[in-house]
Amino acid sequence: MSFSTRLNVFFAICQLMLIYLMLIPGPSAAQLDSDNNLLLHGGRERSLLETKKSCPVDFEHQNYTILTSQCKGPDYLPKLCCPAFKKFACKFATYINDLSTDCADIMFSYINLYGKFPPGLFASMCREGKEGLKCNADAPNGSPSD
Repeated sequence: MSFSTRLNVFFAICQLMLIYLMLIPGPSAAQLDSDNNLLLHGGRERSLLETKKSCPVDFEHQNYTILTSQCKGPDYLPKLCCPAFKKFACKFATYINDLSTDCADIMFSYINLYGKFPPGLFASMCREGKEGLKCNADAPNGSPSD
């Protein structure tokens, strides 16, 4: 058999294999419906990007002085930073602990913006247990307009 004949046979086999592979139904992939919801195998629908509710607290216009005056770098001291953070954040505990909202993300964004703190500073430094900081039960919860 000549080289060109073997080459033609090889290409013919490759073409047949491709056709065969296209005809075999593989595992069905997840698909998007018209609302861009991810359709999973069990018929369940799930949002492709889970969206959070908007935070009702206006963190842009809060007073961050307690943080910026007490917690100073480059040596951020937990004994100064954590009480200041608690004093600021505990009044919004109801909102920032609600994981269905974007309140915690927004609050930390503004804390880092106004205080120029390293990202994750308070989360890594200020812990009183596995749940994070404990706010007093009698600590006032800020209203959305605070």
